[in-house]
Amino acid sequence: MGLAMSLNLDIDSLPPEQVEAAITRLEAVKAQRAAENKLAHYRPYPKQAAFHEAGAKHRERLFMCANRFGKTTGGAAELAFHLTGDYPEWWNGKRFDKPVRAWAAGVTGETTRDVLQEKLIGPPFRESEWGTGMIPKAAIAGVATSRGIPAAIDTVNVRHISGGLSSLQFKSYERGREKWQGAALEVVYFDEEPDEGIYSEGLTRTNETGGIVYLCFTPLLGVSAVVQRFLSSSSAVHPDRAVVCATIDDAPHFSEADKARIAASYAPHELEARTKGVPVLGSGRIFPVKEETLAIEHREFPRHWPRIGGMDFGWDHPFAAVELVWDRDTDTVYVSRTYCLREATAIIHAAALKPWGNLPWAWPRDGRRETLEGAGVALAKQYTAQGLDMLYTHAQFEDGSVSVEAGIQDMLIRMESGRFKVFKHLTDWFDEYRLYHRKDGRVHKEGDDLMSATRYAVMMLRHARTDIPPKPRSTRWDRTSWMSM
Repeated sequence: MGLAMSLNLDIDSLPPEQVEAAITRLEAVKAQRAAENKLAHYRPYPKQAAFHEAGAKHRERLFMCANRFGKTTGGAAELAFHLTGDYPEWWNGKRFDKPVRAWAAGVTGETTRDVLQEKLIGPPFRESEWGTGMIPKAAIAGVATSRGIPAAIDTVNVRHISGGLSSLQFKSYERGREKWQGAALEVVYFDEEPDEGIYSEGLTRTNETGGIVYLCFTPLLGVSAVVQRFLSSSSAVHPDRAVVCATIDDAPHFSEADKARIAASYAPHELEARTKGVPVLGSGRIFPVKEETLAIEHREFPRHWPRIGGMDFGWDHPFAAVELVWDRDTDTVYVSRTYCLREATAIIHAAALKPWGNLPWAWPRDGRRETLEGAGVALAKQYTAQGLDMLYTHAQFEDGSVSVEAGIQDMLIRMESGRFKVFKHLTDWFDEYRLYHRKDGRVHKEGDDLMSATRYAVMMLRHARTDIPPKPRSTRWDRTSWMSM
């Protein structure tokens, strides 16, 4: 009714032969208005939302995604929010309260035009449709085209809700590092993977302003210098950096048939990068086992199957915990629950883990050391004091050894023989699993918190127990026992 009134259409008073034409006109206007304000209708998938939210705490972010997940849509939507300042109620990411200066970049001038420009502004060669991208048409205050590339835009001025103007300039990597120097910016958005020099220059542009830099790409170049920057960035040393991974399974717009068809179209050596967003780790990958062979749907387990918990202590890097359920008959281990949280005390963690039941907890050697947060009390004792049943000693094999490699091999053998399963909804576990790798022959000890917690629990599996209470002993008179006295 509101739209009809704005168009001076009183449908109820129209003759019957004109009603259909009026409704058609209303629908066309409605569709045009929606097309010219796509940003208002943007609703992120959970992984897109997690990526946006990470911007509130981390200056540098990497969105490492499967092909066709929606990484450019998410990246463009975030940029449009910053340019306009018109953040939705659900927004939990970084906010700017004044106009921003931003660059958005792709590999070449043509790909920047055909991908980024179209996503942000509209079809490059149809100027009449500029304003149908993520930046609302009403917010576009002016456009300056590029001289060298047909239909390419160089700069866009965007109306900010504060009353000022934000500016967006399109860039490309092919023009070299020198073209990335000089400006001070609040936002730099890389839509495909740049080389290390270009990335460094983009980051430098935000040093003066305390702005943000984010990248959205499929890691087809493997563990490049840029990818390594994020994978090797312990938050204890680099709290500014965060990485969010998204697989084809995280994209609800694909049916199972779509996923199978898309996966079948990729070469084997690119399959994981294109469908899982996993950089090619080659011989450095610790568990070269397809996750499809591990992942199972949630199920209930018999009560007599024993369980055990494993935990890895952390503060700057996350504290992590897992629950394992053990089918003794087949010697199969199931990862059934996970927990991950950084910068919280034993009180918080224990409160989250107590509802899992009275599990015995395996823990690492560093649980014997004292911490400032615990006022000189060993970590394991802090958790015991909070009511968790910590095992009497740190995680070790029956012979007392604590070999990391032996623990990894135990897990790998189980995986390869079909005796290690994980609930498929435990995405945080699989995120670590995909990127768990070696560097210079050694296990890369960052981003491995859930993997370590799992390994500790597997090492102490012999201490798993059931929560079924033991049967009470009979109190009936036993003649045989009496006769043997």
